[in-house]
Amino acid sequence: MIEAIAKNLQRGIKLLNSISDEQYSNTSVAPYYSSIGCHMRHVLDVFSCVFEGLETKNVYLNKRNRNQIVELQANLGLQYFDEIIHQLIEIDKKKLEQKIEVIDDLGLGLESATYTLGAILMQAHSHAIHHFASVGYVIYQLGIELPDEDFGFNPTTPKLKV
Repeated sequence: MIEAIAKNLQRGIKLLNSISDEQYSNTSVAPYYSSIGCHMRHVLDVFSCVFEGLETKNVYLNKRNRNQIVELQANLGLQYFDEIIHQLIEIDKKKLEQKIEVIDDLGLGLESATYTLGAILMQAHSHAIHHFASVGYVIYQLGIELPDEDFGFNPTTPKLKV
């Protein structure tokens, strides 16, 4: 599991290594006007919430860092990716079954659910793929080439034969 998540996050690093700060921070694409940097920061913030909650076994998904400077400079995004991947690979695989309380605001106030560490990491991974797909749309609109053909695709998505 950890290897698969790290491999997917490496796709973000590959993208950031191939674009300029102007492309990374561009907010011109409708309808949401979110930059590549905004999506990347958000994805990594979710993982950060998980790691920050490991000691207390309480993950607060609504308490994200939201460090907007990371959205403006690709090198800061790369540093954030490196930090998150390092924390991910340091996880003892034996702890993937430990119970964690996950708290989030679903729009009507805080809700809580019990997860395993593995389950919240799987959710964060799926969330990352979802945002990478959104980034794929932004990339296309900006005329940037995808970093690889699987960027933003769930590994189980059937491949179109074109």
